[in-house]
Amino acid sequence: MDDPQRMDRRQAVKWMLAASATVSILQLPTLGGGPARSGYGTDPNLLEVYKPGDFWPLTFSKEQRRSVAALCDVILPADERSPSATGLKVPDFIDEWISAPYPRQQADAKVVLPGLEWLDAEAARRFHAPFADLSEAQKNKICDDLCSVQKAGRGFERAAQFFAKFRELAMGGFYSTPEGMKDIQYLGNVPLAKFDGPPPEVVAYLKLP
Repeated sequence: MDDPQRMDRRQAVKWMLAASATVSILQLPTLGGGPARSGYGTDPNLLEVYKPGDFWPLTFSKEQRRSVAALCDVILPADERSPSATGLKVPDFIDEWISAPYPRQQADAKVVLPGLEWLDAEAARRFHAPFADLSEAQKNKICDDLCSVQKAGRGFERAAQFFAKFRELAMGGFYSTPEGMKDIQYLGNVPLAKFDGPPPEVVAYLKLP
């Protein structure tokens, strides 16, 4: 897998900040425009024009980005309803997330970065190649051992915790995009030509008059 093309930094940071407020698993009250806690300044003002380097430095190396992209697409491959995670630039979202100078993101970075190192080491141990260069069957074989923290085999406990965190971030980024919301058939604030009231089954369930 080639190194995926990066998206615009301002868009990626804007996405990361928006996801923290709109996705339930990524709730961060310190993000989104208010004063930040002492120690890392204030949140970026996304109405301004920024030059390269004005945001926090990104973290992933080229090889790490390849591993992230490959793992994202194992978790969220393309299907008939939506593009793959890399098609929606989810690796850029994760890179911004773990690079941000906020306590929650920095804690997540301490899980994600060692996990990526383990992933490539395990791929090399089993199949003599980096994770990004494995076949789909080989990638799935490794991920099958990590997909449940409760059922992870002996020696895979920390790797399974990494996989759970990575899956949380990948899905949080994916499902906060318009394409991801469409995939789960989320309508949001869509105007209706005519409103006939709630469906009868909802009225019955809520025991409304």
